[in-house]
Amino acid sequence: MREQVLVLDFGAQYAQLIARRVRECKVYSEIVPYDIPPDEILRRGAKALIFSGGPSSVYQEGAPRPHPDIFRLGLPILGICYGHQLIAREMGGRVEATGVREYGKTDLEVVGGSVLFEELPLKQTVWMSHGDSVVEAPPGFRVTARTAASPVAAMEDVQRKMYGVQFHPEVVHTPLGMEVLKNFLYSAADLLPSWTMVSIIEQAVEEVRETVGENKIICGLSGGVDSATAAVLVHKAVGDQLTCVFVDHGLLRKGEAEQVEDTFRRHFHMNLIHVKAQDRFLARLKGVTDPEAKRKAIGEEFIRVFEEVARELKDTHYLVQGTLYPDIIESGTRDAARIKSHHNVGGLPEDMDFTLVEPLRNLFKDEVRAVGEELGLPEEIVWRQPFPGPGLAIRIIGEVTAEKLEILREADAIVVEEVKRAGLYRQLWQSFAILPDIKTVGVMGDERTYAYPIVVRAVTSEDAMTADWARLPYDVLERISNRVINEVRGVNRVVLDISSKPPATIEWE
Repeated sequence: MREQVLVLDFGAQYAQLIARRVRECKVYSEIVPYDIPPDEILRRGAKALIFSGGPSSVYQEGAPRPHPDIFRLGLPILGICYGHQLIAREMGGRVEATGVREYGKTDLEVVGGSVLFEELPLKQTVWMSHGDSVVEAPPGFRVTARTAASPVAAMEDVQRKMYGVQFHPEVVHTPLGMEVLKNFLYSAADLLPSWTMVSIIEQAVEEVRETVGENKIICGLSGGVDSATAAVLVHKAVGDQLTCVFVDHGLLRKGEAEQVEDTFRRHFHMNLIHVKAQDRFLARLKGVTDPEAKRKAIGEEFIRVFEEVARELKDTHYLVQGTLYPDIIESGTRDAARIKSHHNVGGLPEDMDFTLVEPLRNLFKDEVRAVGEELGLPEEIVWRQPFPGPGLAIRIIGEVTAEKLEILREADAIVVEEVKRAGLYRQLWQSFAILPDIKTVGVMGDERTYAYPIVVRAVTSEDAMTADWARLPYDVLERISNRVINEVRGVNRVVLDISSKPPATIEWE
């Protein structure tokens, strides 16, 4: 069993980021509910715990608290923000609303010897976001850092392996935050940096073989990095037991179907069935305008296609999917509200005939790309920008038609071409076009036009959990606008989406 750290989520906006940062330290981590039972922690083989921040006050009625026996497990615990205050209160310290809040960059002073701050400067900048403060450390704890407004900005009890910091070491605004986390992981918790791409692949291969045995298995291949990496990983595990099914639903980007065929049939020599099903999916989407209904319709139709192929192959009851950790979180868990159903999670029909095999289910996108590179996937697939499973259907607002698909496909290709031409493709998380369900008046060739606008959407992000709109250079936007209007029939206007996530999402549907 791999060494792992469990991040107890107390409702923090940064819980996913904490898990990511721990993994960047080459230690595996997962997010779990704050009230996870102690026996479940032991069953998982956790070697350390991190209490996340959260919006509550530790002294308010109904404030989230972990199971009290967690503190008796003897595992190293790091509390961050609310987690820090929680440890203080549970262990007999004092937490108060002092009336002085700290938000943003703050000067921190390290006082005395400390495990968390070992070999770090005595004065450093940290990121704070809190109203309550620990004003008195619990018995047995030593104060190791303070700020002007937080007399106990950090504390530790080395004997009981409990540590707390009021600031957020996981955010980039705390420049030495990663060093603080490494000191906790390597020194306080005595963990090894063993979560590497090689170990991820080895464990995934072993788990797939154990699950599938001698049975046949099929993979829903879309051509994106997620399903591509999942396919190659499973092929490494079971070889010709795997058949990849590429469902060309007609909702793909320009030239994508041809690239998928070339890569997996010729480069990796996999069994590949190419199902051309545009008419079938368009018929299913006819008259459908609700985004959730679109996603669910596409997800169900995917499964029906797979089931038909499986019946032809005979005795195939396992289905590989490139589901990622953010897919699970956004589709809704007990502690995370559903933002939107991903076609491969919340959009799946309940009556499908498959056992799912999801070797990437616990990975973030950057980890998947690293695994893909290690497995030898071509660069153009590994670094292809994320593309949703429902494809262009959720970038067309309103009903999906063949005409709209052709307009959007051509406009999207221009956006990507110009972003690549400017050398920005790898810097952006996503850059693409959206086709709204409206038309606008324009003038072309001295004549009135009434045609569609195209929305340009480009964002920067680390893992799609949050995203900022990309400040594309004006000359790039000008080329995109000129080319789209001149080259794509049915378009007379180009606009730019400058919304971040939150409050918006990256995709429009």
